[in-house]
Amino acid sequence: MQGSANLNVMIKAARIAGRSLIKDFREVENLQVSTKGAGDFVTKADESAEEIIREMLMEARPTYGYVGEETEEIEGKDPTRRWIVDPLDGTTNFLHGLPHWAVSIALEHRGEIVSAVVFDAAKGELFWAEKGAGAWMNDQRIRVSGRQKLIESIFATGLPFAGRSDLPATLKDLARVLPATAGVRRYGAASLDLAYVAAGRYDGFWERRLKIWDMAAGILLVKEAGGLVEAIDPAGDVLLDCEVLCSNEPLFDKFAKMVRNQ
Repeated sequence: MQGSANLNVMIKAARIAGRSLIKDFREVENLQVSTKGAGDFVTKADESAEEIIREMLMEARPTYGYVGEETEEIEGKDPTRRWIVDPLDGTTNFLHGLPHWAVSIALEHRGEIVSAVVFDAAKGELFWAEKGAGAWMNDQRIRVSGRQKLIESIFATGLPFAGRSDLPATLKDLARVLPATAGVRRYGAASLDLAYVAAGRYDGFWERRLKIWDMAAGILLVKEAGGLVEAIDPAGDVLLDCEVLCSNEPLFDKFAKMVRNQ
């Protein structure tokens, strides 16, 4: 595969962190687990993976900023660029021995994502994209699906856990989406939900109350694969509001109106 020097650093970091996570995943029952909040866990594996990624990225580009799930944000000398990292998206899946989790790394330049890597180490699938260069899975170009009818399409979302306040809104979403489509999936890793939209496996995805590191890389994957991405609030900003609505172009207006209840 060919990419920029930045992308190559991102891919190398994701692969090395992924190998570390795979080793821990095989011994998941022995992991030391601490609780960050209700239903939201952090493991030693998670912290170790972020340390690997942070050190590699900051060594390669010491002037860039850095924001990650498990560490404090670093203000870079270059205010226009920062790394956005989720070392283990799908931590709850990981802890339960479910092989559906990923390393997510994005590079932001002047408020826009320009490079992205989502690595599903358990399945050996590396999704990557750069602005203007398309989206890829390993060495194959990927595109969003070509479906045009909601009733033939499947969508993905997240379901609020542990009493989160957005549960009523999500249940209302499902009451509108489920009867009009071929189904809704909830696999528990937003970065992979977005990657699957980019690869045409899902026809669309929506979710509220994400974090920027959950979706930064996936957003570029969808865009470079030919999909449309907006905030659920039509006047909102995806990265600032941390909510996302995306699909292929033929379905987007109908899907958006359904989720937005317009």
